[in-house]
Amino acid sequence: MSTPENANEPKTPAEKVKTFPHRPGVYLMKNAAGVVIYIGKAKDLYSRAGSYFLKRAVYDDRINYWMGEVQDIDFIETDSEVDALLAESRLIKDIQPKYNKDLKDSKTFPYLQIRTREPFPRVEITRQPKSSGVKLFGPFTKPTALKGAVLALQKVFKFRTCTLSIEENDERWRWFRPCVLYSIHQCSGPCNFRIKKGEYRKNIVRLIRFFNGKKKRLLLDLKAEMRAAASEKHYETAAELRDQIHDLETLPQRGSIETDIQPEVFAVDPRRGVIALKKIFKLETFPRVIEGIDIAHLSGTDMVAGLVHFIDGLPFKPGYRHFKIRTVNGIDDFACMAEVVSRRFSHTEAEHPAPDILLIDGGKGQLHSVLDALSRTPLQPGLVISLAKREEEVYVPDWDEPLRLSKHSFALRLLQYVRDESHRFAQHYHHILRGKRIP
Repeated sequence: MSTPENANEPKTPAEKVKTFPHRPGVYLMKNAAGVVIYIGKAKDLYSRAGSYFLKRAVYDDRINYWMGEVQDIDFIETDSEVDALLAESRLIKDIQPKYNKDLKDSKTFPYLQIRTREPFPRVEITRQPKSSGVKLFGPFTKPTALKGAVLALQKVFKFRTCTLSIEENDERWRWFRPCVLYSIHQCSGPCNFRIKKGEYRKNIVRLIRFFNGKKKRLLLDLKAEMRAAASEKHYETAAELRDQIHDLETLPQRGSIETDIQPEVFAVDPRRGVIALKKIFKLETFPRVIEGIDIAHLSGTDMVAGLVHFIDGLPFKPGYRHFKIRTVNGIDDFACMAEVVSRRFSHTEAEHPAPDILLIDGGKGQLHSVLDALSRTPLQPGLVISLAKREEEVYVPDWDEPLRLSKHSFALRLLQYVRDESHRFAQHYHHILRGKRIP
């Protein structure tokens, strides 16, 4: 007797989680219609997702009122726990699952911002960082730990956190009364010229080095202070130092400015972006029309693509299109991208005019696959490029090396905007399809 196809595949969510990897990632709980009703993050997908199906979970009032709706579960693996947290936040905002409450709003993760162009640079925590004149670290996934760490670092580096506009040679500041932070030795008092500009900036340089990974020495000193305080029975001081050490040790729980973009945080100047793209790629005319394509699927199922259309650097929603992948079986993003490009550019110029720039989400492999597909289509885009998310490298045909633009570049910001919008649009269509399909 022959074995039915897929007979050995897990059928229930409880069985399915036993196949999950011991890796960081995001898990997606779905109802009978395939609609995602809850999204969670995990340091270990196997253990965390599996915990929902243990016997003791039925006594957990936080989840037992909706777990009965769960009929399927999927996962997306990430490189780290921090990546999982950031992916969870993005997916919840895009999908708006029924039982996720905390991250549905537009709240973003904070950054540490150092205003390096000021004579006495101030340090601040912000969810609306500037795009120039600052040194940024983040986004930080534990805002409370970030606040505690800043307090601890302020005792060491004595930087200011106030909003005063202090000029080095303005004599009015000589008669200014410093705030309480100077009195308790958490600020060096630049507002009253208690420290010279050069010495103050040395501390800022040390602070930047700390956030760039040179924190081992500082932690060793703090631990020595904690032990000394405890041995002298100054337990409150020791406890305070212990908390400071904990906050500093948890600071690696942050993303990268280059790779973990929060598109709702950084504003895009479309006009400057278009001008910059023309200059960088030496185009004869301004690239007024840009299209971006991205692929979306979960474990190779319900594969779709989203195509977004930008005019003069701004989204033009009537030009958006979505595609069901028809010819590809299994997980093959290269083949999916080739199929979509072949279908998009099979039309005539009169039907669907070609864009000035076609942006592909991915690296060199995706770009070559698309170029190969385009070699057999009647319609051709003006320029084809790909943007690889991890290092934000731009791959260009016939260029020996990928292009790395400054993270403050107007051109990069616009390309990221197009790429992220195509990702959002593809994911949205993907989840609509899954919602319509009954397993």
